[in-house]
Amino acid sequence: MSTQTTDTGRTDSGTDFDAVVVGAGFSGLRMLIELRRLGLSAVAVEAGTDVGGTWYWNRYPGARTDSESWSYCFSSFPELLEEWTWKERYPKQQEVLDYQRFVADKFDLRKNIRFSTRVESASYDARSNTWSVRTDTGDTLRCTYFITGLGHLSVPHKPQFAGIDSFAGEVYVTGNWPKEPVDFAGKRVGVIGAGASAVQAIPVIAEEAAHLTVFQRTPNFVVPAQNHPLSEEQVAQIKADYPAIWQKAQSHVFGFPMSPAGRVYDDVTDEEREQVFEQGWRDGGFHYVFETFDDILIDQRSNDAASEFIRGKIRETVKDPVTAELLCPKGYPYVAKRPPAGHGYYETYNRDDVTLVDVLSDPIAEIVPGGVRTASGAEHQVDVLVFATGFDAVTGALEKIDIAGVDGRRLTDEWREGPQTYLGISNPGFPNLLFICGPQSAYANIPVVVEKVVWTLGQALERMGEQGLDRIEATPEAAAAWKAHLDEVLHMTLIPQGEKVGSWYLGANIPGKPRSPLFYFGGAGAYAQWLDGVVAKDFDGFVLSSSAEPAQVG
Repeated sequence: MSTQTTDTGRTDSGTDFDAVVVGAGFSGLRMLIELRRLGLSAVAVEAGTDVGGTWYWNRYPGARTDSESWSYCFSSFPELLEEWTWKERYPKQQEVLDYQRFVADKFDLRKNIRFSTRVESASYDARSNTWSVRTDTGDTLRCTYFITGLGHLSVPHKPQFAGIDSFAGEVYVTGNWPKEPVDFAGKRVGVIGAGASAVQAIPVIAEEAAHLTVFQRTPNFVVPAQNHPLSEEQVAQIKADYPAIWQKAQSHVFGFPMSPAGRVYDDVTDEEREQVFEQGWRDGGFHYVFETFDDILIDQRSNDAASEFIRGKIRETVKDPVTAELLCPKGYPYVAKRPPAGHGYYETYNRDDVTLVDVLSDPIAEIVPGGVRTASGAEHQVDVLVFATGFDAVTGALEKIDIAGVDGRRLTDEWREGPQTYLGISNPGFPNLLFICGPQSAYANIPVVVEKVVWTLGQALERMGEQGLDRIEATPEAAAAWKAHLDEVLHMTLIPQGEKVGSWYLGANIPGKPRSPLFYFGGAGAYAQWLDGVVAKDFDGFVLSSSAEPAQVG
């Protein structure tokens, strides 16, 4: 499938490019490679000055993956697996960014990326089957396929506390950290938030700050990552095992190279159960949830046991019993909110220069020039405020772009009650708008999902090229059926209980955001089977058509 490009830069279809891709993180880079394979002209538009996506913006102290390095990369290219060597079990932000730079250079992708450019709007013209994509540089890019690779967590949420503009000190947001190092030495620092970003940043900031105050609303279940450098022998073994590693990851429920535990709550005694959890704790990270008991996400008893084990570890680790109890999550199941991996997190609260403030019982009332005042009237003096308050997840980045489909339909209007896509790939009424890991795609290790979605899109575009077609769109019936399936799967789990504590899985962390499942929780393996089935059935659930002919339902 190929389209010729004229000397003026326009294709023979009258567009500037066959495809415009938004974002140059994992999704955007992988999509550019696929479009090049298909012989399609493409440009990626990236707001940052370099590739990296999430790993470009999240430069905060302590930022690193919660996925093991050897599964947090592309699996489709043997030369990448062989040539790139990871340094740690859980790589730091800089190492992940370096990996994506390596990929961009290896495939010479930078020439197809416009950096420091943000997409402001995109509108579809049905008569010409063309998307007009307008950027903040004043350019309008005309294309056939408008493809978004914006990531799940790319729009930081900063609560508008009263008095925030009066604060006399420095203010930072973890999701949009400055490139220049921030000096905390000799300063009183306040971190607002206790999610994954805060869990990573707090131990590192505490090492440098004169005093650290953590403002926590909802404590999280934090399992130690048990990170370590990778030895030459370990690296050699990983590279030798990559075929098996990827076979496991691509079939695993959350896209990790792990095997099911093969046991459930009732299979063991209470004493044996404690031993299993102890081993999971020593293994670290997501091994605790996925290699201990297979029913933690669906059986309340199993989840209660896993949760209480973590609370017991918190009470053992944190010396002050009052602080320990404040750090113990209660009232919601383990994994109903995104569980972070820790790197000395609980141990940080044993420092004399770290204070934990419970803003659930004593909420933040306002930001004052010298710090933070809570509802009780207590005032906490800080020189620096760090907002680690999460993201407007999944839909937030798409809704910041004014996207208009057929007859001027706005995507934001279509999603007033929550997104309703088909497979997280396409929204009815928006032909050739294609999402990579969009709303309602699988919640799992992101590179694994990205590669499967991009492969599926590549198959669709290739099939269309062979048949002389140039328009793809999900049917309303398919999208409605997918939404019903998402709801069914979600309510087979304990995840809905996270709504009461502001889980971003359901959009519950953003005031006014519709409460709707933003992900498919059936697992990466099951999601891959769905995509394989769609491809095998000639893209059942989509309309594949030619703009010159009446649409045909696939």
